[in-house]
Amino acid sequence: MFFSKKMMLGGKELILESGKMARQANGAAVVKYGDNMLLVTICAQKTPAVGFDFFPMTVEYKEKMYAAGKFPGGFIKRESRPSNNEILSARIIDRPIRPLFPEGFNNEVQIMCSVLSSDGEIAMDVFGIIGTSLAVNLSDIPFSEPVSAVRVGRLNGEFIANPTVKQIKECDIELVISGGKGFISMVEGESKEVSEDDLLQAVQFGQKIIDEICDFQAEIVKEFGKPKFEYTVPEISKELIEKVTSLSESKTHEFTKIKIKEDRNEARRLLYADVVDALEDEFPEDEKHFVTVMHDLEKDIVRKNIIKNQVRIDGRKPDQIRQITCELDILPRVHGSALFTRGETQSLGVCTLGGDSDTQTVENIYENEEQKFYLHYNFPPFSVGEVKRITGVSRREIGHGNLAERSFKPVLPAEEDFPYTIRLVSEILESNGSSSMASVCSNSMAMMAAGVPVKKQVAGIAMGLIKEGDDVVILSDILGDEDHLGDMDFKVTGTEDGICAYQMDIKIQGISIDIMKRALEQAKQGRKHILGIMNEAISKPRPELSEHAPRILNFKIAADEIGLFVGPGGKNIKGIIAEFGVKIDVDDNGFIKILSDGENGEAALKHIQAMFAKPEVGTVYEGVVRGVKPFGVFVEIMPRIEGLVHVSELSLERIDNVEAHFKMGDKMKVKYIGTDKEGRIKLVRKELLKAEAEKK
Repeated sequence: MFFSKKMMLGGKELILESGKMARQANGAAVVKYGDNMLLVTICAQKTPAVGFDFFPMTVEYKEKMYAAGKFPGGFIKRESRPSNNEILSARIIDRPIRPLFPEGFNNEVQIMCSVLSSDGEIAMDVFGIIGTSLAVNLSDIPFSEPVSAVRVGRLNGEFIANPTVKQIKECDIELVISGGKGFISMVEGESKEVSEDDLLQAVQFGQKIIDEICDFQAEIVKEFGKPKFEYTVPEISKELIEKVTSLSESKTHEFTKIKIKEDRNEARRLLYADVVDALEDEFPEDEKHFVTVMHDLEKDIVRKNIIKNQVRIDGRKPDQIRQITCELDILPRVHGSALFTRGETQSLGVCTLGGDSDTQTVENIYENEEQKFYLHYNFPPFSVGEVKRITGVSRREIGHGNLAERSFKPVLPAEEDFPYTIRLVSEILESNGSSSMASVCSNSMAMMAAGVPVKKQVAGIAMGLIKEGDDVVILSDILGDEDHLGDMDFKVTGTEDGICAYQMDIKIQGISIDIMKRALEQAKQGRKHILGIMNEAISKPRPELSEHAPRILNFKIAADEIGLFVGPGGKNIKGIIAEFGVKIDVDDNGFIKILSDGENGEAALKHIQAMFAKPEVGTVYEGVVRGVKPFGVFVEIMPRIEGLVHVSELSLERIDNVEAHFKMGDKMKVKYIGTDKEGRIKLVRKELLKAEAEKK
């Protein structure tokens, strides 16, 4: 049955529809906001997935280029692999939706979000969350309740809902908030060194809007929702639970106190092997349940120890941060490098400087831009002691890199002050919790080591949560196991003066504003502690660029001279690059940038300056005859600049036959005296000859 319902949101109509498109999916919804239109579908298998130890849900988000009246870029004019922006949008949709499927539901689920129409002004990722929530709640797939999302911006001190792409660039706070009626389940965004209170105000503003949209959805679902299909949760016999628990409980208590991750994992593996050996004959068909029981037992023990005793897996107190070491100049030939080690997490940050030709081109349905700053995050399998096939950049790597990249926006120098393209790379060499935050720390120091004039150091910290009823413990600098067994992963980055970026994921239904406030305050103390250690290694950018970094020299020519500089088919510019061994960029306004590793840049600059030098009135030039005519000779005084020496100015004596006295290639000194009414260059020689004669 088709329906179309509307409500007001941020000064525009939000329209939710279903029943017209994609009717064979379990659930489908169309979200309209102004001229923007998004189709969301969700399908689920009716039987549990086999061979998965996690909930097998996938989210695909696609921005169709036709939605904005554009053609896909590249040789093949067809949408292909997801862009970074599409992957980040899919992750934003996944995180608040995943925890709200019922516990034990393990059927394979696929969510597909397609932007079908775009005005190029409103980012549609938040509407993907709204559409997904409506689609799954209308469907027969089991789900708990409606969730919603809103993008909040603060512009000129005022909070606004769903700011435009242009407004976002001017906001000092921009974040996506998702949750249900009365709770927050996901926060992600960036800000310009704002306070914790400012960020909380933005969340509270968004929470009110989320509540309204959830109420709106609930009314629709009540009228049009389908009955949910039944699903089976694998039952584990009490006898198996008791026997596995009896065999493993005491040793689980022991290995959850082992501080070294590798040793703890090995003890866990050996215990599992012992349990299998002891029980596989008695329970031949239930071996897969051994892991489930042992995992639940470990989770219970770890969480109770934190709640009751305030003691974590590695023996730390809840707000205690692991030992940190910072080292600079690890790599001798790069432009800047730093090694940041926090416990068993280690990031090698590398800074590389380049020119305009090294920018990253970003193409999407909203705008095309050239990024002059970007960060790449690499997470090889050896960092966690695994053997795994390398298949390209993972969604996790893209997401973690983006969060770290956003952290530096408030502290980067203005382009006019530092015209370089900056590429940062984080190589994760070891990981046991929050490698993305280690990436922020290592790359902040790497930029300073390279001589990039960043305004301040930026550090990051990951916060965790253990919540059992009314008992709440917030954890600073979480381990990988604490992330896995806990209820929250809240990453916060910033300087000494405020917050720069944040990403909060909740594994339970959601948290209150009060818990978020406590987490932010504890994160602030942790961030300042980390910044103190980083500043001991390097507290401000080095005054000079690395000796291995390229130098940029600038020169400006007129816009109508660009073609002459480049030459036919790029002949001139390619010739200069080959002759002097430099890189050259020129923009549409005539700004030329020369990148070089040494004196060759100065030589190239002098060559270009000579190409476009302008003669000065009254200056004497050593010229070359380029044309001989009965009325005088044309003399080139500078590259491409010629002027006429009239026959009356060629000699102290009268010359009747110019061709008899001068030929092409002759050199002569001439004086530039200006231009005539038509702009032609006027040169004289007679007064120079007269002066020479008088000296003799």
